[in-house]
Amino acid sequence: MQQHTLSQKAEINGVGLHSGLASKLVIYPAEPNTGIVFARSDLASKPELPALYSQVVDTRNCTCLGDADKNIVSTIEHLMSTLYILGIDNAHIEVSNPELPILDGSAEMFYQTLKKIPLLAQNAQRKYLKVLKTVSFTDNNGNTISLSPFDEGLKVNFTIEFPSPIVGHQEFHNLITEDIFASQIAPCRTFCEKNQIDYLQSIGLIKGGSLENALVLDGDKVLNPDGMKNPHECVNHKVLDAIGDMYTSGFFIIGELSAMKTGHFHNNELLKKLFSDNSNYKLV
Repeated sequence: MQQHTLSQKAEINGVGLHSGLASKLVIYPAEPNTGIVFARSDLASKPELPALYSQVVDTRNCTCLGDADKNIVSTIEHLMSTLYILGIDNAHIEVSNPELPILDGSAEMFYQTLKKIPLLAQNAQRKYLKVLKTVSFTDNNGNTISLSPFDEGLKVNFTIEFPSPIVGHQEFHNLITEDIFASQIAPCRTFCEKNQIDYLQSIGLIKGGSLENALVLDGDKVLNPDGMKNPHECVNHKVLDAIGDMYTSGFFIIGELSAMKTGHFHNNELLKKLFSDNSNYKLV
């Protein structure tokens, strides 16, 4: 298959989750073999940060890219997931804030906006990363994530276990297609407990956080007036994050991702292990 980029630019506006400041995102077409590259339009030098696992400098609560000069672009995972599912190989993305706009905490607006723009086929061959051997990472608490051979595309198995009676034990098992993404994954919002919000706001974070951009739980209650968008919204959001993080490999993946109670840190560590040995994969 050929590589693809957007046929025209797209603009999305919102606020950064932690800063609460306006964040303008402009996604431009890019030349073949560019990959996905972010640039800080609010800085005079417009530093560029390739969306690659090796550029990830922070995985607490989101995936954050950084460079040697400590320029950062954070919360890239929802947009990256959308670019992956739409088959966008090359894009130059300018953002006017250290954070991408959080929007409603899901990928729904990214998906609906970019879906309307025709893609441009480019004169370059797309390469897929085919997993040849099982590669896994396990943290000190026994939470584990792995990539295994699978020939039909990207399949995701994800299990979460939370003390909240509303969330509890949830599982996702499916081949990732655009239909599955659009109906089950893209609308699912980031989620947290109310006491987490209270603490983070007390130390000056999530100034832009509200019930409009996160699913907020309080014991056995959902504080959002509209409730959950999906009975499995929490695990499906973790799948959304994982797809976006896997795209920091720089490739579309042919393999099976299995995750048990993991997050951005584990996704990044898994990619480091994958690329540590060339015999783990081949580009096809």
